[in-house]
Amino acid sequence: MVLLHVLFEHAAGYALFALKEVEEVALLLPQVEQSVLNVGKFHSLVRLAAFAPFKSAQSALDNVNAVSEGILHEDLRLLLETHMPAKKKKALLGVSDAKIGAAIQEELGYTCQTGGVVAEIMRGIRLHFHTLVKGLTAQSASKAQLGLGHSYSRAKVKFNVNRVDNMIIQSISLLDQLDKDINTFSMRVREWYGYHFPELIKIVSDNYMYCRLAKRIGNRKELAEESLPGLEEIVMDSAKAQAILDASRSSMGMDISPIDLINIESFSGRVISLSEYRKGLQEYLRSKMGQVAPSLSALIGEVVGARLISHAGSLTNLAKYPASTVQILGAEKALFRALKTRGNTPKYGLIFHSTFIGRAAARNKGRISRYLANKCTIASRIDCFSEVPTSVFGDKLREQVEERLAFYETGEPPRKNLEVMKEAVAEATEVVAELKKRQEKEKKKAKKRKQREKRQLEALAAAAAEEEENSLLDMTTETEELKTELKKKKRKREATPELEENGLEAEALPRKKHKAAIDEPVASDKKKKKKKKGAQDEDED
Repeated sequence: MVLLHVLFEHAAGYALFALKEVEEVALLLPQVEQSVLNVGKFHSLVRLAAFAPFKSAQSALDNVNAVSEGILHEDLRLLLETHMPAKKKKALLGVSDAKIGAAIQEELGYTCQTGGVVAEIMRGIRLHFHTLVKGLTAQSASKAQLGLGHSYSRAKVKFNVNRVDNMIIQSISLLDQLDKDINTFSMRVREWYGYHFPELIKIVSDNYMYCRLAKRIGNRKELAEESLPGLEEIVMDSAKAQAILDASRSSMGMDISPIDLINIESFSGRVISLSEYRKGLQEYLRSKMGQVAPSLSALIGEVVGARLISHAGSLTNLAKYPASTVQILGAEKALFRALKTRGNTPKYGLIFHSTFIGRAAARNKGRISRYLANKCTIASRIDCFSEVPTSVFGDKLREQVEERLAFYETGEPPRKNLEVMKEAVAEATEVVAELKKRQEKEKKKAKKRKQREKRQLEALAAAAAEEEENSLLDMTTETEELKTELKKKKRKREATPELEENGLEAEALPRKKHKAAIDEPVASDKKKKKKKKGAQDEDED
């Protein structure tokens, strides 16, 4: 009897399903095909043996990455060791991916199977998974799949090994395009301005310099001795500047209108700005190649190295190529034409633009190109797979190529490769140690800077809090003072109405007089009342 178990990897966790005990697994195929779409029949065929949910989204991502790379994760190992049968010979495990099946078979000893009936069972499990696992709904399963899919894709984009090479590939492509465009535009300026000043084309051959001169001179009839220092500054040669001045006086060019001259000067300015941008782009490419592929750029140059990376697609692809492929990289048309016509195959491709092949004799060009391609392959592999890339190996490989060139010309034997590589390794370890020390220092400085900024922010926050407290205290004291003043004013208003009736001011009188002034009207009123009573008594008598 064969005990067939099926391992299913879901976004929610690992699930292990057990199937009917049959002598041959192949007999299950027609039953499974019939019951895949029917939930009841499929439930009778398949039962859930174990389900191990992922603890977190990060754990799910780690497990999925391990499965995709064919590595047995600890969570999966624990599930299989716990719930698979003890007798490994009678147990058969169905898996969807052959890589993970090979890893399980190698580490745990279970026989794994892919395809056939296992593929059909996987299809049914995928369709009815939320009904087979208790407590899992279709909505929660789809949410888990969506979240894991987003995080997996994000991680793949983040850890793309070719992501640094993309900038180099785009830069070299733009540089080549700019070279073509600047050359075309410069020819247009030469032809356009040549109608007015044709002699300048023979005197100045450089396109960038010609455009600068066309913009500076303008109308050749206005060129005088005073403009000679400006011409010397552009041409960097006093004799050539004088030749331009003499040619302008005896030129056979036609006259030009001011509007045409404005257009020519404007177009020349555009070509000059493009040329200056090209210089900046070349500096950017040089710095980028120094960071990504320092050994390759030290050996063959930044531009040729960037062209090799661009043609290969990435530095990793270039590192995977053999030396024979690197040698003819860029000469594919000539190679296939030679194979078709049974002619001679090309000796070099893009590496022809390096200085070594141009310096070699005609009979040695093929030999030096083969040797250079070999060294380029070594340099690209060092740059691709070293943790801290340095230019030490590239410098040593360049010295070897120089020695080989001298050997072809003079017969002087070069140093052995083992000696050179020992020296390079010793120097590289020192350079790497220095770089690591520098990085550690920079990290410490950055940490101190952050701490300093944090302290400053805390001090500012404390100062702001103190200011707020002080302002609140000031406001409370001001309000209290205002309240006291209002109370005083109220008391004064209540005390002085009678004094104001008599035409006296309470504030101007002292305390005793103020009291007397209050008592006087009261006494006079009493006297008046007594007089009235006396008069009334006399009348009655």
